[in-house]
Amino acid sequence: MKQFLPHQRYDAQTAGPQYLEDLATGYWYSEVLFTAVEMDLFSCLGEEGATVEELAGKLEATFEGVRRLIRTLVHLGLVTEGDGKCFNTKLSSTYLLKGRDQYQGHSILWRRHLRPGWQALTACIRKGGRVEYPDDKPSERVERIRKYILAMDAVAKAKTDEIVRFFEGRSQKGEILDVGTGSGAIAAAFLERFPETRATVMDLADVLEQSRELMSRSGLERRIQYCPANILLSWPLEERDFEIIILSNILHAYSERELDHILRSAANRLGKNGILLVHDFFFEHCPQKASLSDLNMFINTFNGRVFQAANAREQLSRLGLLCSELVPLTSDTAVFFASKEKAALNSLCLRPEDILVSRMRALGFEEVYPIKSEDIHISEWTSLKCRFGCGHYGSLRCPPNSPSAGKTRKIVKDYRRALLLQGEPPTRDFQLRVLKAEIEALKSGFHKALSFWAGPCSLCESCNTEKCRNTAWARPSMEGAGIDVYETVRSAGASLRTLNSKDEFVKYFALILLE
Repeated sequence: MKQFLPHQRYDAQTAGPQYLEDLATGYWYSEVLFTAVEMDLFSCLGEEGATVEELAGKLEATFEGVRRLIRTLVHLGLVTEGDGKCFNTKLSSTYLLKGRDQYQGHSILWRRHLRPGWQALTACIRKGGRVEYPDDKPSERVERIRKYILAMDAVAKAKTDEIVRFFEGRSQKGEILDVGTGSGAIAAAFLERFPETRATVMDLADVLEQSRELMSRSGLERRIQYCPANILLSWPLEERDFEIIILSNILHAYSERELDHILRSAANRLGKNGILLVHDFFFEHCPQKASLSDLNMFINTFNGRVFQAANAREQLSRLGLLCSELVPLTSDTAVFFASKEKAALNSLCLRPEDILVSRMRALGFEEVYPIKSEDIHISEWTSLKCRFGCGHYGSLRCPPNSPSAGKTRKIVKDYRRALLLQGEPPTRDFQLRVLKAEIEALKSGFHKALSFWAGPCSLCESCNTEKCRNTAWARPSMEGAGIDVYETVRSAGASLRTLNSKDEFVKYFALILLE
C-alpha cells in the first residue's frame, strides 16, 4: 500500500508543490477510510462480493454515491472490481471484515474520535498544551473507555506475534506483569504461548472493568489477576517479583518525570533473571510517525510525549539493568529489553540484522531497508552509463576497474540478505559513514559484510591515478558494479527519481551485503 500514501508517493525534498498538495489533502485519504469502515462497507462485500447496486441497497445509500466511493477505494487498494462486481482485496479481507481475528475497524474509528483534538492544534501550540477536554457523562465515559479498549486491543493484536517471537527460545514460566495493560492483549498472547505462566494486569479500575470482558472471551481469565492501580503512585504488588514485565505503549503517555517513576517501579519488581519488555514509538525508529504520535500526545493528553529510546535505556542502566539495543518491528513501533543478568538477555531470540538496523540509524542514515539478495537488480546497461556520461570512467575504483555486472551477479548469489542505506551528500561524508556501517556489520558477526556505496570514490582529497593509496577502504559504487539503483530502491519500497536541475535535493543509497 505504500504507493498510495502521500508522504511516501512523493519525496519531501524533491517533489515540491505536489508533495505539499498531498500533505494538505492527506485527510481525504483518512476520511474515505473512516467512512467505509463506519458504514461497514467491507463486511457488506464479505467473501462473495457484490454489485454496486446490491451494495447501495445494503448500505441504504444512493447508487451514484456508492459508485464514486468504490472507485476511490479501488484506487486506494482496498477494493477490486471484476465481472461486474466489487470485492475486498486481501488487505481488506484480513483487517476490515468484522469478526476476523485481526479486525482493525475499532482502531481506525478511534482515530476518527481523535480528529476534533487535532483541529485544535494551533491553539495547543499557542497555549503549550492540551486545550480540548472531554465533558462526559458517566455513561459516555464508559462508552469512550470501551471504544478505547477495543481500539488498543486491535492495535496490540497486530503486533503480539512479532513481540512474543523474541521469547521463543526460553522455557518461560512464572509471573508476568502487564503495566497499563489496556485490553490485556499483550499479556494474553504470552499466556497462550506459555501455558505455565500467570499474569497480573495493572491499570485504572474502569479500564480493567472493560478488559475483563475481553479476557473472559479468551478463556484465559483463570490465569489472570487484576490489579486496579494508578501506575504513577506506588504499585500495590506486595513486593512480588516477576519474570516478565511488559511496558507496551505506556511511556509515550507520560512526562520525563513520570517516566522515571514508571521505570524505577518496574525495575524494583523485576526478578533476578526476569525480562523487562519496553514497546513503544521511538524517534530512532520511524521518526516521522514518532513525531506525529508526539503531537497526538501533545493534543490529547495532559503531558504525554514520545521519547528517544536511548533516554529510557540510560535511565534503566542507572538503575542497574542491562539493556538490549533497540529492535525495530515491521510496523511503526520498536522494542528493547532490560534485565539484571546478561544471560537472560542472551536467551532472547534477537536477530542480529534487527539490531544492526538500529545501529545503522544511529550512524546517521535517514532510512535503513532490509532486503533480500534477489531484490538487488543487476543490469548490463549500467556500465554504459558510466562509460558514456561520467567523467570518472577509467578511475582506479570505477569501471572498467570495478566489478562487472556479471561478476557482481555471481557475488550476490553468495548472499541471502542485505541492507539498503539512505543518506545525502557530501559524498565523502556519506562514504565514510558507509564504511562505519560495514564495520558495524562485521562486529555484529556478519563476516561476509561488503558494501557498495554511491558515486566515485571520494575518500582522498586528490586521487593518485597510478596507485590507490586507500585500498583498505575504497569500495565500488552500486551503479559502477552493475547494480540498477533505481529498481533496487523501488523494490525496497523507497522512492528515487531523476532530478531536473543540479540545485535539487539529492539522495544517496548504499548497499551492504550481509550473509
